[in-house]
Amino acid sequence: MTDIAPHGLHHVTAIAGDPQRNVDFYTGVLGLRLVKTTVNFDDPGTYHLYYGDDAGRPASILTFFPWRGVAPGRQGAGLTTATAFSIPPGSLGWWQGHLTAHGAELVAPPRDRETAGQAEEVLTFRDPDGLVIDLVASPGDTRSGWDGVAAIPAEHAVRGLHSVTLTEAQLDPTAAMLTDLLGMNAEGGGERARFDMGREQAGAVVDVAASTDGQRGLQAGGTVHHIAFRAPDGDTQERWRQQLVEAGLKVTPILDRQYFTSIYFREPGGVLFEIATDRPGFDVDEPLLELGRHLKLPPWLEPDREQIQRSLPPLQVDGRTVEGTA
Repeated sequence: MTDIAPHGLHHVTAIAGDPQRNVDFYTGVLGLRLVKTTVNFDDPGTYHLYYGDDAGRPASILTFFPWRGVAPGRQGAGLTTATAFSIPPGSLGWWQGHLTAHGAELVAPPRDRETAGQAEEVLTFRDPDGLVIDLVASPGDTRSGWDGVAAIPAEHAVRGLHSVTLTEAQLDPTAAMLTDLLGMNAEGGGERARFDMGREQAGAVVDVAASTDGQRGLQAGGTVHHIAFRAPDGDTQERWRQQLVEAGLKVTPILDRQYFTSIYFREPGGVLFEIATDRPGFDVDEPLLELGRHLKLPPWLEPDREQIQRSLPPLQVDGRTVEGTA
């Protein structure tokens, strides 16, 4: 058992193909802000692109490793199979028309879905790489999101992350970890169970669904790489890590991700979990008004900047080339 609980989702990281296509879709179609243009610290030959609200606050962030030419993945057991964003009530119809006009693949039109006894209105679509995204009408979400895209009225803008869905061959081992080691509250069982990290907090829900065909997922293009939960500070993260290790989990050392520190471990079904700190945040190395406009590298990669830049294709956002990518 743990005496620590996450403060909600921190971010979701997924795998994409063409980086420019990824930027165009998530900024121009979904209306998120590109808050950081950097590289995968473990593979600097590819970008790491962060999207979120105006400041890239925790629980608003979706990030991508866009590997050009990546093979498509396959949804199935052992993966995070849907990433949900919160939108205002009454906006699902607008989003259905908007996504259709931009050629997005609608998996299911606006509909009512019941999870652990809770009814939600949901619209499901796929991004250009096949990643499954849910838009959930959330009447209690008071976040403002990002209103910097003229094509998306502020009253319909995405507010931030709502939840993630894990698909598992066996539900009980994952449920035990979420409650006993991650301090979440179980909201119901059956073939789709819900676990929350605070009833009054937005972006603080994990749904766990039973695999319908027993097929194992394949992590590649259009799938989620890992999901991250919020720790308020480094001291809490270190204490949490110690408790996880004492429970027998294989947990990484604390790693410096420049904008937060992180630890990683896998849940029993195979999904990679991260616990990330809220600070220092994305304005630690560039002004808030210029987030995402420059290729930013951590200090230990700066000596290799020229080589890294040569390995990356140029990127444009809102019609402007991201400085350092061309």
